[in-house]
Amino acid sequence: MALTPTPMMQQYLGIKEKCKDCILFFRLGDFYEMFFEDAEIASRELELVLTGKDCGLEERAPMCGIPFHAANNYIGRLICKGYKIAICEQMEDPALAKGIVKRDIIKIITPGTFTDSMFLEETKNNYIMSIYVDEVKRKCSLCFADISTGDFYTTSFILNYSLIIDEISKYSPKEILVENNLNAEFTNNIKNKFNVTITKKDLDYFKNEAEENLAKQFSSMDLSDYDSSIKFSANCLINYFYETQKLSLSNISRMDKYDVVDFMSIDINTRRDLELTENVRDKSKKGSLLWVLDKTNTAMGSRKLRKWIEQPLINSNSILNRLNAVDELKNNYSLIVELKECLKKVYDIERITGKVSSQSVNAKELISLKNSIVNIPDIKNLLGDCSAEFLKYIYSNMDELQDIFKLIDDSIMDSPSLSVKEGNVIKDGFNSEIDELRLAKANGKEWIAALENKEREVTGIKSLKIGYNKVFGYYIEISKANFSSIPEGRYIRKQTLTNAERFITEDLKNMEEKILGAEEKLFSIEYSCFVGVRDEIENNIDRIKNSAALLSELDCILSLAQVSLENNYSKPAINDSGYINIKSGRHPVIEKVISGSSFISNDTFLNTEEQQLLIITGPNMAGKSTYMRQVALITLMAQIGCFVPAETADISICDKIFTRIGASDDLFSGKSTFMVEMSEVSNILNNATNRSLVLLDEVGRGTSTYDGLSIAWAVIEYICCNKGLKCKTLFATHYHELTKLENMIPGVKNYCVSVKEIGGEVVFLRKIIAGASDQSYGIEVAKLAGLPEAVIENARSILNNLESNKENSKASQDSNDINDIIEETAVDIQQPSKHVKTKNSAKQIDFIDFGKDSFIQQVASVDVLNLTPLESINKLNELIKSAKGLL
Repeated sequence: MALTPTPMMQQYLGIKEKCKDCILFFRLGDFYEMFFEDAEIASRELELVLTGKDCGLEERAPMCGIPFHAANNYIGRLICKGYKIAICEQMEDPALAKGIVKRDIIKIITPGTFTDSMFLEETKNNYIMSIYVDEVKRKCSLCFADISTGDFYTTSFILNYSLIIDEISKYSPKEILVENNLNAEFTNNIKNKFNVTITKKDLDYFKNEAEENLAKQFSSMDLSDYDSSIKFSANCLINYFYETQKLSLSNISRMDKYDVVDFMSIDINTRRDLELTENVRDKSKKGSLLWVLDKTNTAMGSRKLRKWIEQPLINSNSILNRLNAVDELKNNYSLIVELKECLKKVYDIERITGKVSSQSVNAKELISLKNSIVNIPDIKNLLGDCSAEFLKYIYSNMDELQDIFKLIDDSIMDSPSLSVKEGNVIKDGFNSEIDELRLAKANGKEWIAALENKEREVTGIKSLKIGYNKVFGYYIEISKANFSSIPEGRYIRKQTLTNAERFITEDLKNMEEKILGAEEKLFSIEYSCFVGVRDEIENNIDRIKNSAALLSELDCILSLAQVSLENNYSKPAINDSGYINIKSGRHPVIEKVISGSSFISNDTFLNTEEQQLLIITGPNMAGKSTYMRQVALITLMAQIGCFVPAETADISICDKIFTRIGASDDLFSGKSTFMVEMSEVSNILNNATNRSLVLLDEVGRGTSTYDGLSIAWAVIEYICCNKGLKCKTLFATHYHELTKLENMIPGVKNYCVSVKEIGGEVVFLRKIIAGASDQSYGIEVAKLAGLPEAVIENARSILNNLESNKENSKASQDSNDINDIIEETAVDIQQPSKHVKTKNSAKQIDFIDFGKDSFIQQVASVDVLNLTPLESINKLNELIKSAKGLL
């Protein structure tokens, strides 16, 4: 005989079927319970006790639960781990229900739709994204939204999977909606590169009723110019919002369309290499460009500044508008101070309006909105005399919202209750019925207090008290020690406790009905009034959002002005002539973190003609990479409208910045370091234009010396001789042979890091000068890094032998093969070295003794010219360990 689940479990299984990809929080009384696999996941992730429940099946259902009043913390922890949560509530009063209490899902919480301020970073948007790909038409559309702020952006372009990855890296969404049949390799690539939840939907989810849904959501917009692919992508998000939130979000009222070419293009590698918003070590903000520039006073401003850094401008007028505003504020310190004081009092208006839209705002948050709005007139007054167009626009278009201020000020208590359903929310005088009920409630409680005093006098029991609880209502409590003093027949027994008895009287019972009736009605009317206030604010949500956006932009400009003033930045000139001319440029981050010395500034001149590609040579640790990055960061800072760390700077607008810096592999895709390097170089050569800025560091180092040199040479020639490219390029290398290209390829110029030898020690001056470096000083770098002196001396000996044998080979023309040189070197170093001694300095290395043949073979196999400096150090370390074993 087949076993049948209990009625409650049948209800659970039916609801679970609607949300298979979610953990179902199933409300049972005062707890949310989880069953089966959901319980096993939750118990593991939340460290809950896993129990079981009889459910009518052969085995008990695994079960765990949490108190409903503490659910937010548990939900937040699961969401941060990438899970989705379906909240199933009781839809009727259990006391009045006939049979099983009706239950249903009231909300689905996902990483991309989570709005709990306890878990969201206030300075970062929480984006959700949708991707629609039309393989036939070779087109794709992307949409990004943040339901906590109401942001909604969309773009489309010819299908380019790399470009999609770049856009994902720009917005860093927490969840991405894709069509079920989207390229699996690409989807896996997204998972590997980003910490993101992928949600798959049918094609119908994107297409069905797209026109109708968008017309309803964006009723004030004309969407006729939006192509179908954008509409399908946007429709997917709108459907998902309704599916998860169970209502339409009024704060998402406009869709901002942009083209990827409207902003400087920065691919995922460049964002990482330049450390724009997070450092590469621990992914934190400290040590990034954002860390230096963010002196904002509001959460809204911090989010906006992050967006500015992620999307530098390429329109000269827009750039100059920002720069002129920064200039005016920078030259008026008192205005900076006054504006900062006002903005510090402004709360996160964007996220408050998001809560208004989702009907989750509480009264305290409305008071925060009121206390923010009250500062707007003062801010406008401070901007009244400003002449910069950017600041004048803010002044002219910022709504003071005084009607919203008055509505909240008239209706909501200054210190309201946290819960909007338990009273103490609406001000006296706002609603006459609320005032009458409060009076009745207050009079009733005065009557209770008077009754308590009266009963103490009548009975003579000083400890008699009148109390209240939700189960038994009002009662008279008398301890058992005073039973004998109770007048006979005066009270009706209601409850017996261990040490006391509780009683009622007819008068107390009648007054209880009046008080509790008034309180229940009061709570209901207060909540109704609160909803009315909330709805009126929601009707004006676009006005509030507009003022919030202007406040955030003002906060950004103010931050850039403050940073420019404090760090002695200068206003850059902007040109469209193709050249970058920086005098005494500095790295904005490095100069903030170094201590004990000042940052060494450097000049840079790049154009598309005689100084198009600068070959930069010099030792590691001398500052080549820092120099290249600072040129890119100064350019980027200028294009976000910030002053720059330089004496002067004249910046040609760059449409793209590319970097190929550092070694990395892609184990998920099975790509070696060299393959990744070549893929990145390929991306640069195929996508850069003559308006781009390119940074290339050690191209070709991941393969053999001659192969790497050949590739680096060919890349330089391609960049400089391809008329469709000719981009401004900084090219750092250890291939000194490339310096010969200065006189061979037009546009190539040699620069190097200045090095000075003092008393036999090498000092890196970190100054970029014209000319080529004659050596790499790798051994000196190894010494600075702290390698044992024995290794350093042995390395010098090996290097001298290598160079000597190389010269002899060239002179005699007996050998042109690098392996022959190494073999000769290996023979030479078999002779005892006066530099390498035992610990007691009594015995030199003797290859004739222990393991001679093996050690010689090990040394002879070293391909020195094919090793990077780091690999050389590691190899030397291996050799010295082997040598020590022969002592």
